[in-house]
Amino acid sequence: MKYAIQVNSSPYAAQTGLDALHFIQAAIAADHQVLRVFFYQEGAYHAFRYAAAPADEIQISASWSQLAAQHGIDLVVCISAAQRRGLLCSDEAGRIGKQDNDLGLGFRIAGLGQWLEAVVQADRCIVFA
Repeated sequence: MKYAIQVNSSPYAAQTGLDALHFIQAAIAADHQVLRVFFYQEGAYHAFRYAAAPADEIQISASWSQLAAQHGIDLVVCISAAQRRGLLCSDEAGRIGKQDNDLGLGFRIAGLGQWLEAVVQADRCIVFA
């Protein structure tokens, strides 16, 4: 089974991002494929490189980065959602005259077309809102 996953909630306002992460880990363990994880709306906060939760909490951005590195999962952040929240990759920062590169390892910024492509190719689309 091929999955396209969308994460819409902030990592600190709801448990759904962590639920998505656990779902993906279970799907991979069951030999399913995750084509892409698309971070939309408040879900863009998962991709901040320098976000640091308290020591007794899960470091969600680092967990996503580790998942991408281990399994080659495409982690895509909606460009509009990212810009609205001040999340810039080096290319976009340079384009608008900023020095920032806040994007976590393994994440990339792209448009809704990337989400649509994953939905078309997937057998199932799951939204964690």
